[in-house]
Amino acid sequence: MSANSTKGIRSARVRTNLAPHGDSRLERLCRANEDSIRVAPAEGGIERIEARFKGKGFDPHRHDTYAIGLTLNGVQTFRYRGNSHASLPGQIIVIHPDELHDGGAGTQIGLRYRMIYIQPEDMREALEATSTRCLPHLADPVCSDPHLQELLRGCLEDIESEMGELKRTSFLAELATCLSRVGSHDSPGLGTMDWCALERCADFLKESFSEPVRVSDLEKLADLDRFTLSRQFRRAYGTSPHRYLLMRRLAHAKHLLAKGKPLADAALESGFADQSHMTRHFRRTFGMPPGAWRQLTTASEGD
Repeated sequence: MSANSTKGIRSARVRTNLAPHGDSRLERLCRANEDSIRVAPAEGGIERIEARFKGKGFDPHRHDTYAIGLTLNGVQTFRYRGNSHASLPGQIIVIHPDELHDGGAGTQIGLRYRMIYIQPEDMREALEATSTRCLPHLADPVCSDPHLQELLRGCLEDIESEMGELKRTSFLAELATCLSRVGSHDSPGLGTMDWCALERCADFLKESFSEPVRVSDLEKLADLDRFTLSRQFRRAYGTSPHRYLLMRRLAHAKHLLAKGKPLADAALESGFADQSHMTRHFRRTFGMPPGAWRQLTTASEGD
């Protein structure tokens, strides 16, 4: 475990009960033994979940968003950037886009946590009013910043209801400020970034996720060569154009699976060659096959 993994443990005695006193629904969640994932209504590109595990939760995987969460009960253990880390109740985890990591319970009592997934472009847009559009980076993925903890508690306390545009916008603005304060910015060569071209490419990938996309399509759209485009896109969005397109397909597949669509149909409608193609990428991205993900989310709905 890295030297900084448990920094702030003694000061992490903050409020971790996100529900009002007497909320029997969340009390049942704490007592339940089954692994499950509770998924909030998707809105504005933001996803929120509550997960409950005993033992290993996720195999090594990566996604193209910031994953920021609060550990509520138990100890959350994970490997990230080659080191082992642990998050105690009340502590915050910040996983950067496209970084390989796993996760699970570190003790026999199990684990409960809530997490929010933020698109890098939303983070960058929230920072446009400041002196930088660079994505913030935290050297240590576990922290105990009181302001950030309170901010997360406010957006994660009721994941069964939508946040709404006003709350969502305010949250993103404060989150970007918090992460910039506790982290740093790594911005080599950002002065040459063609932001308009990159945004055109990102919009095209969002709209064309179910269709074959050639690199020449993006070169023509951006008026940049493929290598310049790839380097600038990664700095702006935290991942490559190919991974960005893949994540749009997987997000659509998750939406279809949550509605009960058969795996083979969800794969084809999301732009994958077949079910095995989708399953392979789903496991690499979310740490479990699509069937297991649907089973866990269904188990949560039955609580």
